[in-house]
Amino acid sequence: MNSPAASWNSPASRRTVLATALAAAGAGALSAAAPALAAAPAAPSTRSGAPAAHHRAATPVDNRFWSSATDWRGGTANGTKVLSGSRSGLVIATPAGSTDYTDPHTGRTSSWEYATWTSPVHRSKVPATEAIVSWNADTPDGTWIQTELRGTYSDGGTTPWYVMGRWASGDGDIRRTSVDDQSDDRSSVWTDTFAVDDPASGLRLASYQLRLTLHRKPGTTLTPTVRRVGAMASDIPDRFTVPAAAHQVARELNVPRYSQNTHVGQYPEYDNGGEAWCSPTSSQMIIEYWGRKPTADDLAWVNPAFADPQVCHAARYTFDHQYDGCGNWPFNAAYATTYKDMNAVVTRLGSLTDVERLIRAGIPVITSQSFLASELTGAGYGTSGHLMTVIGFTAAGDVIANDPASPSNEAVRRIYKRREWENIWLRTKRYNASGTVVSGTGGVCYLYWPVEPTSAQRKALEAVGVR
Repeated sequence: MNSPAASWNSPASRRTVLATALAAAGAGALSAAAPALAAAPAAPSTRSGAPAAHHRAATPVDNRFWSSATDWRGGTANGTKVLSGSRSGLVIATPAGSTDYTDPHTGRTSSWEYATWTSPVHRSKVPATEAIVSWNADTPDGTWIQTELRGTYSDGGTTPWYVMGRWASGDGDIRRTSVDDQSDDRSSVWTDTFAVDDPASGLRLASYQLRLTLHRKPGTTLTPTVRRVGAMASDIPDRFTVPAAAHQVARELNVPRYSQNTHVGQYPEYDNGGEAWCSPTSSQMIIEYWGRKPTADDLAWVNPAFADPQVCHAARYTFDHQYDGCGNWPFNAAYATTYKDMNAVVTRLGSLTDVERLIRAGIPVITSQSFLASELTGAGYGTSGHLMTVIGFTAAGDVIANDPASPSNEAVRRIYKRREWENIWLRTKRYNASGTVVSGTGGVCYLYWPVEPTSAQRKALEAVGVR
């Protein structure tokens, strides 16, 4: 065997997974006072001393999301206010100041008024090696938001404020983007994921705060509305195999079926066209399962000769201009909530039992996995990273998936062997085709659900740590 590659937490492996999570192989920092929007890396930490002793939590995932009026009032507002009404949110009241932002993808400099909200410190139940921030927001033309994370390490040191995303649902004001080259030599941000650089050292993220900066065109009354923001912190153990979960549920949800491969060659400016659109294709399937869809006006830009134009639409409006792809996890979740009364988060689940609990309640799950062709019977391809949707389980417990890496919409529904699928999704290490040890996704998934779920759906979400 070749020498082992870096783990899932490492920069190289995370970037590799992100770069390939868009297609199956067989498919052919702001300051506290005023924003300083340059993407320069933070200065290295000068904190010395060994990390504190670390004991792995029984459940290696901690979710904390702020979404209620009480949540918003518990943070520190600088120019923001809590929106009252049937659904709470955070909006600009009186701007805290103004700033110039030079868009790195257009070269255009423009002025913006801004206001900020900073969360209370959240002490994670899981001293974490990784954290992924996700958010739900309305950003009408003339507005956009930035999300940041600042953490405290297990040895008492602190991270800089890391930019976790600059988001606008449209693409006329700024180009939505992640920010590269953020590190303090102890942790780094790799597109959408905060990661401790050397988990073997014992260093962990013990607590964190999030900061939102809401922007609008000067002299207007426009405002973005943030409905939810939070993070999933995790410390998934290194593992090539995972324990088998007993089969409990036999149910199939009626989820629309879309193939990414029918869009090959379409709009190559959005990450090479359909061959790399597994994430937005999966997102669109689940959005439509919940009864939402783009309007005819939304789709007017799409070539009328193209089938399923909503998939093209999803690719365009999840596209990360820095990463140069549609596979940014929080951007997909944020896109889902551009549709009326939708919630979305990025999280990790611990077993197929968690997925079955959600399926039983009527909630499909978008999952990320990587595998050799020989490891997933019937797939017909191997991949270093691919998104598909779990829509049910057979009477025998096998996984029913809508797999967008299929030649046609009709071929999208697949049945995969339970034990094979469980392992390729939940493991954190695997061997690639050359025998090198590379990373696995460790149970990453997207969950989308309506603002007013049923009682059973609410309980299922709470059972997997999402509120």
